[in-house]
Amino acid sequence: MSFAPKVTENIGKIRVDKWLWHARFFKTRSLAAKVVSGGHLRLNGQKVLKPAQPVTGDDVLTFAQGREIRVIKVLALGTRRGPASEAQALYADLEPLAEKPKEVIPPAPRFEGGGRPTKRDRRQIDLNRP
Repeated sequence: MSFAPKVTENIGKIRVDKWLWHARFFKTRSLAAKVVSGGHLRLNGQKVLKPAQPVTGDDVLTFAQGREIRVIKVLALGTRRGPASEAQALYADLEPLAEKPKEVIPPAPRFEGGGRPTKRDRRQIDLNRP
């Protein structure tokens, strides 16, 4: 018996909050509904305010996820919230997340002989005493 993901073709409609939850963009359906009702989602360029807005195949969704703006094309409608491999088959990412170089944080400035010594500095002072 082979594993076949439960994905429907471009037949019918599904609520946008339910689709976002099936595609694993949000951890809970209520979080997806809050994003939609807050006016932070666009469906084919139009602002959506109702979580019950229907989504069909070939729709384009634009929304913020964390600090990134996601632009997603709906390829299929899911029947359940399955594993990540099944969820990735539901959409195509039109703007893949770019790998940003991590910021190099310089070390904290040290006081040379001023202020209270750290525990490490204190051990070094004790080791250097005659």
